[in-house]
Amino acid sequence: MDKQHENFKRTSVPSRRAEREIVEGWAQGFPDRDNKLGREFQTTFNSSFWEIYLHALFREYGFTMDWSHASPDFHLKTEYGEVVVEAVTANAADGATPEWEKVRLMTEEVARKNFWPLNREAIIRLSSALLSKLRKYRDSYRRLPHVGGKPFVIAVAPFEQPDFQYQYDRPMRALLYDDYVDETAYFRDPDTYKEGPPSVQLSSVEKDNGATIEMGIFGNDDWAEVSAVLFSCVATWGKTVAMSSVPKPGYVAASWGTDSSGRSEMRRASIGVPSEGISDGVQIFHNPHANRPLSLDVFRRHGVVQHYLSPEGRWIRENYDGCLQFRLTQGIGLIDEKKS
Repeated sequence: MDKQHENFKRTSVPSRRAEREIVEGWAQGFPDRDNKLGREFQTTFNSSFWEIYLHALFREYGFTMDWSHASPDFHLKTEYGEVVVEAVTANAADGATPEWEKVRLMTEEVARKNFWPLNREAIIRLSSALLSKLRKYRDSYRRLPHVGGKPFVIAVAPFEQPDFQYQYDRPMRALLYDDYVDETAYFRDPDTYKEGPPSVQLSSVEKDNGATIEMGIFGNDDWAEVSAVLFSCVATWGKTVAMSSVPKPGYVAASWGTDSSGRSEMRRASIGVPSEGISDGVQIFHNPHANRPLSLDVFRRHGVVQHYLSPEGRWIRENYDGCLQFRLTQGIGLIDEKKS
């Protein structure tokens, strides 16, 4: 057996039994098509956890999943047509601090409400993850008979750095639509921005090696093969804590949207009092230039935010009111879930 992943070791302790039972429930009916799931869950963890979560999410929606093909990861049959979904995680760069390695509740920059370093790194790593799957589609998936003519969705979860759960939609909106919500500017001088954090165009983001990443990749037909991106920064082990009905000392604190502007409020619940459902925190980013658009009805549900262009040319962010933005858990006898 290869070396066990730190997250696997942390979630294997006796105090995590209730949460493990939730994950086992999510995995019911999820086939191990290449006989590697058990080993990969122990050694890489995050990617396997994300796929198991997606399986449970799609089952909750009532989708039929066709497992007769080895790839892409999911072939969904929904009331609104068939959809193919490829899962991927955004991971830490080589040599960077892994997401599980934290010495305090949050990094100094996030504590100071300077979100740019966090969001910049997320943009870079998300871009890499999405591009890898676009290339995979072009190189092989598009030739598969069961893929052609169907919407293609990339489902991505971020695990690229400590504090990744605080990014919400900021990096993804910038990367896909060149619409960056500059919270750093707002918190530096809130009197200047009476309506809240400004949205700015970044055009590009520079990597450490000097290379640049273009923002607004859904702004033309360069990514027309991708119908939409499914994203969640809260589909972590912390969700199992928030969904558990087994009481334990501790609490779940989360930020929830309160209206369509994106304003939010903090809510706190005791561990053992379920405070969210499996679809809370999911966001769907639609590509207005997709060759095969994804129907808005496929994932439409209260609390699931969908980003799309209206027929009148206005950007809609549907279901901001009642959406889960970020979460953390704290408990006695629990591994600290600051990353959740």
